[in-house]
Amino acid sequence: MKTLVLFLALSFTTLTIAQNTYTFNNEKIELKTEVEGDYDLLWNTFEGRYRYFIKGQNEALTELTNTKGTNNKYDNAYQTTLKATTGQDASKVKLTLYSLKDFINQVNASSDASYTYNSDKPKLKTRVGIFSGLTNHPFVVNPDNKSVPFFGAELEVFQDNPTPKHSGFLNIRSAGDTDDFKYSATQIALGYRFRFLNKPSFNIYGQTKFATFTTSKTTITYQDPNNTETIIIDEVKNSGFDVPLIFGLGADYKLGNGYITLVVDSLFAAFIDNEGNFPLDLALGYKLNL
Repeated sequence: MKTLVLFLALSFTTLTIAQNTYTFNNEKIELKTEVEGDYDLLWNTFEGRYRYFIKGQNEALTELTNTKGTNNKYDNAYQTTLKATTGQDASKVKLTLYSLKDFINQVNASSDASYTYNSDKPKLKTRVGIFSGLTNHPFVVNPDNKSVPFFGAELEVFQDNPTPKHSGFLNIRSAGDTDDFKYSATQIALGYRFRFLNKPSFNIYGQTKFATFTTSKTTITYQDPNNTETIIIDEVKNSGFDVPLIFGLGADYKLGNGYITLVVDSLFAAFIDNEGNFPLDLALGYKLNL
């Protein structure tokens, strides 16, 4: 119920943000007004891309841009534009809604003693998810390259932003053994994700598990060397903490109040050797915004 109320409140807030039609370079565009004062901050998304504008007392719109040059580096032109327009140093401003909003608010407050604004820092949000899949345990001895099913749950934490690029996650997964592969394991992992393709409706990211705690059990069956008619079954249990830097790729597709997620994990690791099999570690799941 709490989640539903929060979702409705956010939806209402979004709908009530001032939005008007402007003409910019002979293009008619719909923009939301985020800040109003001596300088206004306006923005919107166009085909999944964020565009930001500043408007001074002369009512002229100026777009804030950050273009990647031939040297594969961004020119940070928006910082130059902000300084030229407001007369204030903008070298530490990021091209994000929060950073721009904070900068414009400070500029407005410096010229108008009655100007007030909320300077709260961005809040963190969370998603919880469940997933299942198949793995051949690429970092475990698996002579016959057998795959086993696994299932798990995850908590993901990110900045309160419509399209966050960075997030951290904590997940737990458990894989059972089969008749052909007598190895089972439960792993708790702490990791990080970077979304290099980041749209409101979908994203693609790289991830790394930089810390893991794993408990495992291997069942070994062999003949008694003193009596060939006797079968001995040994269970070898292990547990340990590692900093393996395990890398993978993932994608999220928005559906309802959450995302369908697909992760190809354990492609390689910085500090664990692959045991010779082509890595297969595929998970499909769903995570819900809280």
